[in-house]
Amino acid sequence: MWTSRISAGLLACATLTAAVRVYPEHLRPDPFGGTVAVDKADAHAALPKVWKAARGGYLSFHVTSDTADIQVKSKLATDTYREWFHKNKADGKYYPDALLPATRRMGDNQIPGQRVWAFWVDVWIPATQRPGRYTVSLTGGRSSATVNIQVTSAVIPVADAVTLDHNSYGTSWMFRQYPSTLPKDDEEALIRLIHAYHRVFYEHRGDFHQLGYGHGGKVGPEFAPELEGSGRKKHVKSWDRYDRHFGPLLDGSAFRETRRGAKPIPYVYLPITPEWPASFLWWGEPGYEVEFTNVVADMEKHFREKGWTSTYFELFFNHKKRYKAFSWDGDEVRFARDNDWVIAFRKMFDKAVPADTPVKFVTRSDTSWSMEDQFERLKGVVNFWVAGEGMLSWYPGAIQKLKDRGDQVWSYGGTPPIDKPSATMALNPLRSWITGTQGFVRWQTVEPGDDPWFALNGGGETLVYPGDRFGYLTPLASIRLKLQRNVMQDLALLDARSAQKDATARDQILAEVTRRFNRTQPADWQNTRPAMASTPVLEWNNVSIEETLAPFEKRFANIDSFSWSRVREYLQ
Repeated sequence: MWTSRISAGLLACATLTAAVRVYPEHLRPDPFGGTVAVDKADAHAALPKVWKAARGGYLSFHVTSDTADIQVKSKLATDTYREWFHKNKADGKYYPDALLPATRRMGDNQIPGQRVWAFWVDVWIPATQRPGRYTVSLTGGRSSATVNIQVTSAVIPVADAVTLDHNSYGTSWMFRQYPSTLPKDDEEALIRLIHAYHRVFYEHRGDFHQLGYGHGGKVGPEFAPELEGSGRKKHVKSWDRYDRHFGPLLDGSAFRETRRGAKPIPYVYLPITPEWPASFLWWGEPGYEVEFTNVVADMEKHFREKGWTSTYFELFFNHKKRYKAFSWDGDEVRFARDNDWVIAFRKMFDKAVPADTPVKFVTRSDTSWSMEDQFERLKGVVNFWVAGEGMLSWYPGAIQKLKDRGDQVWSYGGTPPIDKPSATMALNPLRSWITGTQGFVRWQTVEPGDDPWFALNGGGETLVYPGDRFGYLTPLASIRLKLQRNVMQDLALLDARSAQKDATARDQILAEVTRRFNRTQPADWQNTRPAMASTPVLEWNNVSIEETLAPFEKRFANIDSFSWSRVREYLQ
């Protein structure tokens, strides 16, 4: 039987008096002096006296105090945040998630019967930090605690083992979420806010993917260069707005002031749709292809001259025919004939782009229903697959087969809501790493709902919160985002260690990781092809898909608050 090494929410590496309590990162406090129900710990477990931490990353913990302020002192760099207690609509309980700067008072987060205020502390340990023993002193009123940290010689790799992608759509939600701080006619403020969203995810070892067009193919002006002319005379008129938006992201300068340093974003959507740069009204006419190839050629030349050769630029179609703008699905294709459109666009695209361009273009398909058919039908056309995580498991060997022919393979899914055990944030990135998927997309990560502060709708569609309520034109990170970041740090270390060993040793590492995480074996993380996969796709529906996936997903239901802590103990 597993036992946690942490008891009653208190770190053994902290010397405590009555009013200040320190909790491990996966044990979220509630406002009443305890912990949230889904994050309960074993009160009889043995306690470590020192918390080990690798260099080049963060060590994190919660602190509660019966005073509204705490002081944090250490020779190591620390970031302190106030935790906002959200009332969850589904169960009426309070969960901490949004993190505000510690300098911000939260007088309106008063809760009947509240006994404590909660804080999140990030301890930053540079890669150059000397290994050894360090302390973090915490003071709240007349009470104090000391957290002991052993900095090890290990250094967390800069590169991630898995790309953790955070998807969003357009910018209209920004104006809705920032009514006080984002003027509707201030283009520069909008671009600054876009960059702030990129930074918050980048700083947490992820990326931000913002689709700049809707299902009807209309592209937001901030996502595409300005065009002029028609037919053979159609070209890019101005790159000014596009470059102000994307330039700092594509050359990395937008991240210069972060601890991770300046680095170009790894992926970005192209603004190309059936309606841009040529009007779909003229599809099938020679002029459509001429306009399309002229503008795409302008884009390739501009990207090349700017030196934007580190980022993958994605040719991607997100529309669905049910929205009645186009007669074919570009996203999650179900009908085989719809693939012909992707083939046609790829042929036009290739005519516009030199074969030896240093700019990295990829053709992306987000696939679910017909992925097995698409993998073969679109071979050599699509080279970047983003597949539904559950359904991808139906096709053993598909991931490696696609990678062997040079394709990139990601999967996609949702975000664990706040009422799930905190260690659930590790499931998707861990599953990607075990199965060999190169990335995972959380499909919607910036939509907290109409009233996230006092009536949160679960938080399953957000990992950040708008700072507008507190006068900030910037997103606020969440506890779940930081938990995910810390998982990504650990995965980078695990991946580096397994790569240094032979295949047998890697298998042993995987066996130990899965055993500690949820009492499984690596084979349990691989599904088998269900009978339904051999039936016609048009006979499937959402209910039958969920029923078919249920037995496999049940293997991952046994996650507790310390699932990832056990993995980390092994890593240390």
